[in-house]
Amino acid sequence: MGNTQDRPPGSGAHRTGPNQARAARGNNAETPHSGKGLANGTAGHNSTVTREEPSSPPEEDKSHLDAPAGALPPHLARMKNEGNHLFKHGQFGDAIEKYTQAIEGCAEAGVDSAEDLCILYSNRAACYLKDGNSTDCIQDCTKALELQPFSLKPLLRRAMALESLERYRRAYVDYKTVLQLDTGVQAAHDSVHRITKMLIEQDGPDWREKIPEIPVVPLCVQQQHREKPLSEEQVQARAARAANEEARLREAKFTLLKQEGNELTKKGSFQEAAEKYTQCLSLQPSECSVYTNRAICFLKLNRFEEAKQDCDCALRLEPSNKKAFYRRALAHKGLKDYLSASTDLQEVLQLDPKVQEAEQELETVTALFRKSLMDDTV
Repeated sequence: MGNTQDRPPGSGAHRTGPNQARAARGNNAETPHSGKGLANGTAGHNSTVTREEPSSPPEEDKSHLDAPAGALPPHLARMKNEGNHLFKHGQFGDAIEKYTQAIEGCAEAGVDSAEDLCILYSNRAACYLKDGNSTDCIQDCTKALELQPFSLKPLLRRAMALESLERYRRAYVDYKTVLQLDTGVQAAHDSVHRITKMLIEQDGPDWREKIPEIPVVPLCVQQQHREKPLSEEQVQARAARAANEEARLREAKFTLLKQEGNELTKKGSFQEAAEKYTQCLSLQPSECSVYTNRAICFLKLNRFEEAKQDCDCALRLEPSNKKAFYRRALAHKGLKDYLSASTDLQEVLQLDPKVQEAEQELETVTALFRKSLMDDTV
């Protein structure tokens, strides 16, 4: 939270000296004043070498910098937009300068829009937080909150800065205030949980008594916040949280179904186990072990073609899976395709010569294959 980040280089890029700007000469190039031409009859001093001028990089489109910004005059709106652009590219020090110029420009121009000034202070606070300057971050967030009480971003940024300075009680208050405005801020939930554990260790069971009073956010303010259109950043954050939560739930459900399938297999309830594994594959269709587990059930149920298909799927996922080769061999055996069974068993032994079951099955399958050849003889 608020860890120091290296400041990327600003506009002062490394300059190339005059010697570096000269084109490098190849190994066969003529040296100055040598009085000799190039070898093999190529041109001498009087020849002219045409060099292709390097193409200049395309100019960056900066039209977005002139976009309107609240009630700010155009020149101050541009400063704010430039600060936003620099922030997005990690140039926090340069962004601070732009936001500072915009804040000072508001005073000079007599701009008294509390909302716009709140945003400028909050944005500069974000830069300070990224740069590891928690003290100035807290000051700017406090100014922003004086302009617009219960503004979510300044509250959250101040909480993060306070936490980084180990001022946990004050940070706890701000995080709890944030959650009154928006219960979906996962960072606030995580921090409240983390800080609570630390305060319990530090202050014991009476830790709540040492927490400053948490302000009650008026219902009208909560309603205004809920009705405010979400920014693109908030939409993306919520979508990411929803995706992560869905993935977590799917993983938990998959693990439970697989465990239930394994238990049913051990009990010999192969039909029920196969159904559990089928549900697993609807959640994670690329889980190799579920295919090989379900193949066992199908073998026990004499559903050899389905067992073979599951082993085929497993081998597409893991081409060297011994269990899949072995169980497919048993499926081929059940289908009386002894030659294919023999081939799969030899694959098992090639991968691991110590698999005794494969050796024994290979002997059985070889005998069955020979018998089938004799039975087919006219």
